[in-house]
This record gives sequence, structure tokens and C-alpha cells, in this order.
Amino acid sequence: MLGTDSETYYKWGFELVAVWSGHLDPGDGVMWDISPGAIGNAPLPDPADYESFYDFEEGGDWGTGHAVNPVTGLPYEPQIVPRGDYTRALAEFWADGPDSETPPGHWFVIANHVSDDPRLVRRVGGEGATVDPLEWDVKLYLALGGAMHDAAVSAWGVKGHYDYVRPISAIRYLSDRGQSSSISMPRHHSEGITLHPGAIERVSRETTAAGQRHAHLAGHEGKVAVRAWRGPDAIGNPESDAAGVGWILAESWWPYQRPTFVTPPFAGYVSGHSTFSRAGATILALFTGSEFFPGGVGEFPCPRGEFLVFEDGPSVDLTLQWATYYDASDQTSLSRIWGGIHPPADDLPGRHMGQRIGTDAFERARGLFVGSEQGE
Repeated sequence: MLGTDSETYYKWGFELVAVWSGHLDPGDGVMWDISPGAIGNAPLPDPADYESFYDFEEGGDWGTGHAVNPVTGLPYEPQIVPRGDYTRALAEFWADGPDSETPPGHWFVIANHVSDDPRLVRRVGGEGATVDPLEWDVKLYLALGGAMHDAAVSAWGVKGHYDYVRPISAIRYLSDRGQSSSISMPRHHSEGITLHPGAIERVSRETTAAGQRHAHLAGHEGKVAVRAWRGPDAIGNPESDAAGVGWILAESWWPYQRPTFVTPPFAGYVSGHSTFSRAGATILALFTGSEFFPGGVGEFPCPRGEFLVFEDGPSVDLTLQWATYYDASDQTSLSRIWGGIHPPADDLPGRHMGQRIGTDAFERARGLFVGSEQGE
């Protein structure tokens, strides 16, 4: 990608990951309404619009939320919380590491909650007669399991073919090369990182002077610094400490995860989370006959000081909320960018793949249900 026509997009994506790492501090004063009335409802863009889909500086996407809950007919109640708590909770909730139900398994957990909701009407595809819970569960698991399997085959086939780099490698490599913003500035290199004032900067004698923003980086003049999550070394006691955000050397940049949770040993492109989640959301929407959760909202509480695992947080009680299954899926994808695991280049192609995979898997399963594919 470097040295090709795609170089600018390559750098932009990994620089966005570095900038969004600076959103992981609940004490920065930025407050967001994280209710379905303010976020979500983000149509998937075509490739030409990929860059405009994301807010490079502030985070998030072009979704504007839902005007009303279609079940109650009322607006969703605002939920104003620190952005840094929301982003950290998202990254933790959707991480699904080795000791969890895994990313595809997460969608079975969501499906179980939907199936157990007393407001759900069990009509397969939203049509016809209601079915008993056993028939519903068997058919839903067949459709969802097929979609998750197909998503894994597709995503990991693409990963094996393209072998695309992860942010921790790309950000460190670009910054090690230097800066590419100005040929008149020191340490210019065409493969260097692009400087973004206030987020990605060159360390200089002026910025390391006493009282200046890079003072603690004195001795590293000429290198590149990023304003990002400070990493696990800044956490002494995970039950009481939070790393926070500050200026660190880009060569030491960390994803938002525990130090023992290594970067996955397989390529980034495409994002498995994005592919699995969009496929799962598509199955649930088609299977239930509605894009919306029962009652018009799905929720998961994140209690203050109890939810995060490897640092203290969140600093306030908050509840992750989704109006539609697609909103939940989209939050999954964004969580991997805030978590430092994927750039946008991994994300949206995976979502588009998941949409098609989920649709095809549902049609395949429905054909088996009605007997049109018996004997195949």
C-alpha cells in the first residue's frame, strides 16, 4: 500500500486509529448522548464514501439515531455520559477474547435474550403462525449457526489471501520512518506518518521545554508522539487505576487491551467482528421479521467501577443501548477501531460481506424449513 495510489487511504486509516485512541479518557470533558435517539441508524456507505462515514477527529460515524421508538411511539430517553466511558465499555463488551463465548458466540447470546423476551412474537420471518419455543430455537440456531460458519470461512479466506497488517505494526512502522507532512521539517520520509496537531505531533526542543506538552518526553526530540491511551504500564492496580490518555511515543503505542491479550496471530483485513456481527444482525432482523429489538430497544448495563476488566471503570453507570440489531452490529465494528485492533479498511468491507452472507444464510435455512431443498 505504501508507495502506491492507495498510500493516502492506508495512512489515513491507521492515523484514525491512533487519533481515536485519544478518546479513551472519561476525564476529558467530552460528553455524549449514547441513547438510540442520538446514535445508530447509520446506512452502510459505498466504497467511495468510506472516509466520510467516520468522524476522524471526534469519533463515531454518520448515524443520527432514531427519532422515535417504533414500538412505543415515543422518543428515546437521552443518556448523557463521558465519551471515554462509552468507548472503553464498547471495546470491553465486544472484545470477546479466548475465555469468552467468542465474537460469533456473542450473537447467540444476543439471540437468546431476544428469544427469551416476553414481547417477542415467534413467527419465523415475521410471517405465518406462531411456533413453539423449541421449534423457534432449533430453526434460529440453524440459521444463525450457518451464517456464523459462512462468515468465518469468508473472512478468514480473505485474511489469508491479503495478509493485511494490524494497527500496532502499522502505527509503529510509520512513526519510526518519521513524518510525511512537510519536506522542510526534520525527519521527513515519504513513508512517514502524517502529523495532526493535537493528536499526532513531532517531539521537538520547543515541545519538551519545561511546562510544555511533551516535557516528559525530553530526550526523544525528533520522534513522533501521539495523544493516546497510555497503555497497561500506566495501570498499577486494575481495580482502582485507569491509564488515561496522554502524549506517548508512537513507537510505544498500545491497543486498548490487557498486556497478556496479544494481537491476534492472523491478518486484519477483513474484520471478523464486522463480518460476524453484520451477518448475525441480518439473521435476527430477517428471522424475527423486524430490524428492531423487542420493545424497540436492547440493553446491557455497565455498572460504575465494575464492568471494565484491566483498568478501573466506567466512571459512571451507563447502559449500552441499541434500537436495531444493525445498531448493535455497528457498535461492534466501531469498538474494534477504538480498541486499536482494526482500521476502517478492515471494517466496512467486512460489514458488506456480513450483510450478504446473512441474507444468503437465511434464505438457505428458510428453504430447508419449507422443504424446497430436501435431498440437496
